[in-house]
Amino acid sequence: EVQLVESGGGLVQAGGSLRLSCAASGFSVDDYAIGWFRQAPGKEREGVACISSSDGATYYTDSVKGRFTISSDNAKKTVYLQMNSLKPEDTAVYYCAGDVGGLFAVVAGPSYWGQGTQVTVSS
Repeated sequence: EVQLVESGGGLVQAGGSLRLSCAASGFSVDDYAIGWFRQAPGKEREGVACISSSDGATYYTDSVKGRFTISSDNAKKTVYLQMNSLKPEDTAVYYCAGDVGGLFAVVAGPSYWGQGTQVTVSS
């Protein structure tokens, strides 16, 4: 059974930084992808970034390019989202999600989801 557990959310002032972690377990293959999604109150869920475990390929949505960095420690099966220069509009519940296969598997709609962690950026 695949499990994804997020940590690292919290409250930060605008311009500050946070690092989210997603610990993955249960993938029976080494070729999988993990992504971060977010959902703000009253808004649709959006993909933020994702990374492939096999080749390290990454994808970012335009609104976070240059501010957020996704990385992975395959030995620990943990994916990180370093968020810098945070803005109030980054406030949302952030979800870790994953699936077997490359980035497309996550972009198209991942099968496995974490419970979410709240990120609040004050102005």
